[in-house]
Amino acid sequence: MAGRGDNKNKKRTMGRNQYRKQIIDKRGQKDGEHAQKKRKLDDGEQPAPIYATHFSAEDIAEEQRRPKKKVAVMIGYSGTGYHGMQLSPKDKTIEGDLFAAFVAAGAISKANAADPKKSSLVRCARTDRGVHAAGNVVSLKLIVEDSDIVQKINEHLNPQIRVWGYEVVTKSFSAYQLCDSRMYEYLIPTHCFLPPHPSTYLGRKLPDIAEQHGDLDNYLARQHEVADFWKEIDEKEIKPILANVPEEIRALVQGALYLEDGQEAEVADEAASKAEAATATATDEDVDPSAEAAPATDENAAPSAEAATTTDENAAPSTTEKPQIGKRPRPAPEQREIVYETIKQIKAAYVKAKQAYRIPEVRLQRVQDALDQYVGTHNFHNYTIQKESTDPSAKRVIKSFKANRQPVIINGTEWVSLKVHGQSFMMHQIRKMVAMVALIVRCGADPKLIQETYGHTRISIPKAPGLGLLLEHPIFDTYNKRAVAEFSRQKISFDKYEKEMNEFKQREIYDRMFREELESNSFGYFFNHIDHYPGETFFYITSGGIPASQAKVETSSKEEEVKEEVMAKVDSDSEAEFAGEEGG
Repeated sequence: MAGRGDNKNKKRTMGRNQYRKQIIDKRGQKDGEHAQKKRKLDDGEQPAPIYATHFSAEDIAEEQRRPKKKVAVMIGYSGTGYHGMQLSPKDKTIEGDLFAAFVAAGAISKANAADPKKSSLVRCARTDRGVHAAGNVVSLKLIVEDSDIVQKINEHLNPQIRVWGYEVVTKSFSAYQLCDSRMYEYLIPTHCFLPPHPSTYLGRKLPDIAEQHGDLDNYLARQHEVADFWKEIDEKEIKPILANVPEEIRALVQGALYLEDGQEAEVADEAASKAEAATATATDEDVDPSAEAAPATDENAAPSAEAATTTDENAAPSTTEKPQIGKRPRPAPEQREIVYETIKQIKAAYVKAKQAYRIPEVRLQRVQDALDQYVGTHNFHNYTIQKESTDPSAKRVIKSFKANRQPVIINGTEWVSLKVHGQSFMMHQIRKMVAMVALIVRCGADPKLIQETYGHTRISIPKAPGLGLLLEHPIFDTYNKRAVAEFSRQKISFDKYEKEMNEFKQREIYDRMFREELESNSFGYFFNHIDHYPGETFFYITSGGIPASQAKVETSSKEEEVKEEVMAKVDSDSEAEFAGEEGG
């Protein structure tokens, strides 16, 4: 019988030539793949990448050959409207526009204009779709004889992408491999740390599960400074809106916004769908009747606005009987616009209340306490996709993660800056880290829960909107020391471009980010979908911890379909985009 180590030591029984034949010729394999790809392009079997610039054979032959140098190009960009940093043959990307601009400016020869590999293009950090960068670096071979080559390149780029400058580097330099660490910033509205509304599925379950696990006092203590926030909004803002509509309209509105205990999978009833469909084209299409749902009359929920209206002398009493799904009244044609407008008013009142929120110092400290749990070397397999807990590459080093203790107010909304310094990051890692911190604070969980996420159990952590993420700059300390001492090269540093970068950040990133959030309310919708998710998936942030999210509850096929639909809204970016490359 063959021993366990026989296969491992098989080469010892082979002759040298025979063993060498077993070795895969990776370079030859890649050359063969490249030749096959080129043949398909030439034969029209495969469409050309959108970033490729094609010249005739005559133009290429007539072009004068000029010397190339290996350089590190420092760039900045707003990721809005782009499909991420990395080149894509079909989608608009930062690198695609950048490569085309290099060719148009004459920094890349016509012979190499269709294939970035010929110029050895390597990025420092791969950013996701919609993610911005004040500073990023790509290394490649460029023709940089012209003293105004940077200006020429920028003339062929839209204002969302800027080349700050370049440094000539060693021939073996790789922007990815020689980067020591990266600094990212994430900007998030402070209202994201408010607790879920008590009428939502998650809002009702949090105190119930805390009580079941004997943790109610601790849970309430962690929510003390925001305990009455929603109750006051319901009393002051929502009650007057409902009091101004007839009882039958109030019932329809309640039915449209109501999430029934045990039936949470029904995000909106048929009446609301009809009302929305009838008026969406004529009114605000961005209004989602399920967003910021009006308070429910569930006996376990906090006092609701509908219940409060019964104390108003001028208001008709609100029904206390739970409407059954499929039996709710359908609005008559003349009622639909009133129902829909009332829903819009309620939603607008909640949005206004969140914009007016200012985070107390004690709650901001809880944010920092949670961020501190990330510092060090940990297994972040739960904070990315397509990695198991046993994968060594899931271990990452976080040097620091700090919340700015002085939030800023932009367009009436308070924002806080979170800055993370790490060696390297996996796909979606930062966005998932931020989302986890927000969930812990807003749901009154113990920040130490983050330590449990480094274990083998797989949990579903959503990724916060890409809108708030910004790569500040990569750090090349090790290379910079050698560049000066050994290679007589300049350091790779963004310091000399600080003024230009700050102006660019304000104009193309911050202003765009704040404006986009004001128009889209993406953070509000993101957390709203989580709060209304009708299942145990996110129960790891309750007092039950990770085991609570592993319990399987029997549900109908209809409920499972709605769960999948809501989860798709929470996790909107397709995992098919994942290319296996690590970075920002």
